[in-house]
Amino acid sequence: MSDAEPLLDWLQNWYAQQCDGDWEHEWGVKIGTLDNPGWTVSIDLEGTGLEARDHPRQDIDRAPQDWVSVWVAEKTFHAACGPGNLTEALTLFRTWATTDAP
Repeated sequence: MSDAEPLLDWLQNWYAQQCDGDWEHEWGVKIGTLDNPGWTVSIDLEGTGLEARDHPRQDIDRAPQDWVSVWVAEKTFHAACGPGNLTEALTLFRTWATTDAP
């Protein structure tokens, strides 16, 4: 994996690698919007090489519309962020997913 790989290309490739004929029928990647405004991201880890990994809640709060929160709960990577922080949230997932667990 190269950090030079465009983020959405990396995410598409990660998703495609999980698809095994079964995983994609029950699990997946969901991106939605919040009404405050902002984004929400849920990435299912069940059945992936990441399902046993933890990510304690991380909150980055710079301003009312410039913030990111990420955490893992119930085998799902979660992110919520301000309207201009979706790329940052997905980058935090990529960094976590591609860094060896301690």
